[in-house]
Amino acid sequence: MAKIRVLVVEDSLTVRKRLVEVIGSDNELEVIGEAGNGQIAIELCQSLRPDVITLDMNLPVLDGVSATEHIMGHFPTPILIVSSSTNRGDLFKTYDALAAGAVDVLEKPRADAAPGVWERKFLAAVKLVSRIRVITHLRARLGGVGRSPAPRAAAHGSQWPQANARTRSIVALGASTGGPGALVDVLREIPANCPAALLVVLHIDEPFSSAFADWLSAQSAHPVVYARGSELLSASAGRIFMAPPGRHLAVHAGKLWLSSEPERHSCRPSVDVLFESLAREQASDVVACLLTGMGRDGAEGLLALRRAGALTIAQDEATSIIYGMPREAALLGAAGQVLPLPEIGPAIAALVQR
Repeated sequence: MAKIRVLVVEDSLTVRKRLVEVIGSDNELEVIGEAGNGQIAIELCQSLRPDVITLDMNLPVLDGVSATEHIMGHFPTPILIVSSSTNRGDLFKTYDALAAGAVDVLEKPRADAAPGVWERKFLAAVKLVSRIRVITHLRARLGGVGRSPAPRAAAHGSQWPQANARTRSIVALGASTGGPGALVDVLREIPANCPAALLVVLHIDEPFSSAFADWLSAQSAHPVVYARGSELLSASAGRIFMAPPGRHLAVHAGKLWLSSEPERHSCRPSVDVLFESLAREQASDVVACLLTGMGRDGAEGLLALRRAGALTIAQDEATSIIYGMPREAALLGAAGQVLPLPEIGPAIAALVQR
């Protein structure tokens, strides 16, 4: 069986040699190139065509975001970000790279980590990311991460049965791998003055999740905050509440609730927890969408919402970084519509503004 071919991009020689050593310890992987800056990373990616890239964000000559944008815009390759930077500015760079098409992010090994734990996690992540079919990111090719794209024509609501033509006052979005970029694309199509509250669950591990709400707020016209619990949905039109790191987000009696209950599908926060709570509460007021992501979290919750009268959408395979969660929803019959990413935001905007 052919080995998985890895390009290691890291400016610290010590860290780079450590990554190369760990990769070399696995007989399924081989390092085919090393780069100490983003420009060399681009050149090696183009000439060697690796199966996967491990990429640091803070690089000389050309940083990790710029390298990601170029690679994903011209010769798409699965990228695993390996970073130790958790200050606000560096986290924003990580989110920009994820929005430009990088697949996942992993923290660099810590000095106090138990022997072998990080190494096993790193090798598993490299193998997993290498198997993901990535797509060309035209927005990255144009250097559009962090800037609003040209407006598209708004979708109309004729694709929905007339029986479902009433205005919806709650929008619920769930996403995982590939989610940062997908969320930006959807939210930019929903006007700032929309009369609906927007609830978001995204799978992103700590410590990289801490500033995501601030970053997402800067990408669209909506204020985005982590939910604190007890917020009234009826007083939250136009606001976006995200599930905070490590907490489930749910709705009960018209208010937002947070909990530390056990993980669902190895996830906390879980999309299913939010969707199922809305199905019990105010399903007829909800339009819910399951975006790109690995696994099946959110599929059963989306089905519960559809059965309870919500309008439900799943992202299609062609525009999903990983067609896992939306695929499960489609197979269950949970999605009233399966739409490409560029059509989801306009469709939601039409449904909440009629």
